[in-house]
Amino acid sequence: MRECFLTGCFAGLLPKAPGTWGSLVGIVTAYLILRFLPQSTLFLLTILLSIVAVKEINRYEERSSTHDEPKIVIDEIAGVWLGASILPDTSWPWMILLFIFFRIFDIKKPSIIGKAEKLPGGLGVMADDLIAGIAAGLLTGVVYTLYEYLV
Repeated sequence: MRECFLTGCFAGLLPKAPGTWGSLVGIVTAYLILRFLPQSTLFLLTILLSIVAVKEINRYEERSSTHDEPKIVIDEIAGVWLGASILPDTSWPWMILLFIFFRIFDIKKPSIIGKAEKLPGGLGVMADDLIAGIAAGLLTGVVYTLYEYLV
């Protein structure tokens, strides 16, 4: 059960680019949640998911003596959910743009995102992706605003 949770229903076990697969699981589940529930609920679910994930990652890392294994993608899911919870529009085009921006921030880890990754244990695993989600959500919001203004 723990492995299913940490690997995003085993998406993190796919052979190539586990972070991208985890982000894809995150964007699809966020979209589905937002079809039925408000963004505030997704935000609260993200907080709950993140708290549980930090504890579970800490347990996993203690037992495996590893840190931030690529197969752990619950952090990508939480990051995408957080980004989606602050979007001004959650239709597919904006969710896809969020996904793209999130992957860029998650891979490049500019500024504070890279620094957050160095925090110990589950907090470090989760923090960089949560900050990347905020950055991706804000950048998507800026593009959305410019689009609405120009069109």
